[in-house]
Amino acid sequence: MTERTKVPSAEHLQASVKEAIGKLTGDSRIAAEGKRQKRAPRPSRPAEPRDD
Repeated sequence: MTERTKVPSAEHLQASVKEAIGKLTGDSRIAAEGKRQKRAPRPSRPAEPRDD
């Protein structure tokens, strides 16, 4: 049985990159901003497509 994993959104990937760049450059403000963005709630997608 295979497990389904959540595919990271573009915003989550961007936050991860921002956090990594902040850590590499020693900029704690950028690293903290990336962490904050990763913790932000993600919008949920509708279960079924709408037929409007």
